[in-house]
This record gives sequence, C-alpha cells and structure tokens, in this order.
Amino acid sequence: MTSPDTARLAISARNLTLTLGTAAAPVPILKGIDLEVAAGSTLALLGPSGSGKSSLMALMTGLERASSGTLTVAGADFAALGEDELAIARRGRIGIVLQAFHLLPTMTALENVATPLELAGARDARERAVEELAAVGLGHRLDHYPQQLSGGEQQRVAIARATAPRPALLFADEPTGNLDAATGHAIVELLLARRAQTGATLIVITHDPELAQRCERIVTLADGLIASDMRP
Repeated sequence: MTSPDTARLAISARNLTLTLGTAAAPVPILKGIDLEVAAGSTLALLGPSGSGKSSLMALMTGLERASSGTLTVAGADFAALGEDELAIARRGRIGIVLQAFHLLPTMTALENVATPLELAGARDARERAVEELAAVGLGHRLDHYPQQLSGGEQQRVAIARATAPRPALLFADEPTGNLDAATGHAIVELLLARRAQTGATLIVITHDPELAQRCERIVTLADGLIASDMRP
C-alpha cells in the first residue's frame, strides 16, 4: 500500500518499541510497530487484552516514552522529547476521551470543560466551553455536577472537554465501555460527528464492532505487533 504524503501524516511510527521492567528482567510490550496515519482519517485499534493497544496509545499521546524507534505526532518528534517537552507538545495537539470519564466531581460540566482551556491560556475559555457543551447536546446542563449527570451525559462532557481546544488528534480509549448499548450507540454517533466537524484525526481503542466498522481503517495488534491492517 502506498504511504500517504508525509506532509499529510498525523502520525508516523517506525520500528517503535516499548520495554518495561528492569535491565535484568525486561518485559517487551511493543516489539517494532510501523504505522502511518493520515491526517483527518479515522482508525480503530483492536486486539486482545495485553496485545499492546493501550501502550501504543500511551506512546502516541506522549504519556509514555518509547524505548526505541521514531515517532512523529502532529509534526512533533515525540521520540526525541523529554517528559516536560512532551507535556508541552501534547497541549493543544491532542484530545483524549477515556472509558472512565475522569470528570472533576467538584466542578460543574461547564467548569470541567472551561478549566483546561483557562489553564492553557485561552481568554474565551468560558464561551468556548458553552459552545462545546451545546454542540454535544448539553447546553441545558451547564451548571450540573458529574454526579447529577447520567453516564452518557458525563461522556458527552468528556468529549466536549477533549474537542474544545480543537486538537489535531483525538484519541478515545473504549469510549462506550461503561455505557449501555443504546447510550453507547449515541456516543458513537456523537464522537464521529464531532470529529467530522472539527477535522481531527481520530484513533479509537474499542471492542465495539459498530464503532470499529464506522472507522476508515482497522489495525489489529497481537503480542506487541501489528497483526492486520485493513479497511472495512
């Protein structure tokens, strides 16, 4: 398969490895990942537990450093950056939606979305947070706290928080894992709609066949390597 134009790549990984443990007892997690992801595309990352999906996402989001190989994310050389530099590189480039919503319980929906924007220096943080919450159907729930929201509503807040900075890349780790089927379906539709509206590249770890089939590409990991790379 012809590689996308390098100028249009959101992610480029070459022989990417991750080894944990100690020098005396190394534990190889990723064993040489080659992956290119075109900007603006959607990719589902599948594989059994322990295959390396979450570890690969941790590298691509800059939350973990690779042991070896090269990794360029949204134009930044993640393999060459230290922890503080990775934190700076992530800011504004990457949005993350997790299975556990990770909302701050003492903050309202509006505050959960606006506060990260304020910390990043956005002067219009509150206005943008209002717009994002309205876009995910929660314009009427701005002043509600997480415990006053359903699971689906909390995930909508998490999606608004992730997309508010307009990141080039949006990562989702089992975004429907804690939701019932009907709510999960609604979240799938919302996540894909928001990705399309913002133009972000979407990479999602999922066991949800509906969500995987809605992505343009499905990459399956097994034992720390790419086992298959297909387009539905």
